[in-house]
Amino acid sequence: QVQLVESGGGLAQAGGSLRLSCAASGRTFSMYAMGWFRQAPGKEREFVAVISQSGGSTYYADPVKGRFTISRDNAKNTVYLQMNSLKPEDTAVYYCAARGTYYSGSYYRESEYTYWGQGTQVTVSS
Repeated sequence: QVQLVESGGGLAQAGGSLRLSCAASGRTFSMYAMGWFRQAPGKEREFVAVISQSGGSTYYADPVKGRFTISRDNAKNTVYLQMNSLKPEDTAVYYCAARGTYYSGSYYRESEYTYWGQGTQVTVSS
């Protein structure tokens, strides 16, 4: 069992930055690839980024590529999402999630993620 708790959300201006954190409980954090998803008001939850168990491989959705960076610190059981050049369309609740594999399946498919956090709100003003 892995419990995930996101933090770091808040209000930012367009062009600004925020860093989200996701702290995981348990000693098996390094066994999981970790992803970030987001859900804007009135929209379905969508994939944002994923990182492999070692942190050596990452993949991003096109809307955030070049602006967001996912990273992890296995010693601290934490995954991060650095968000730069924020846009109003980045406004959403952001969720972290854990999946057992990195190199198989689809990063976009929510069903392939086993554990989810409760989410943290990010609001970007224009």
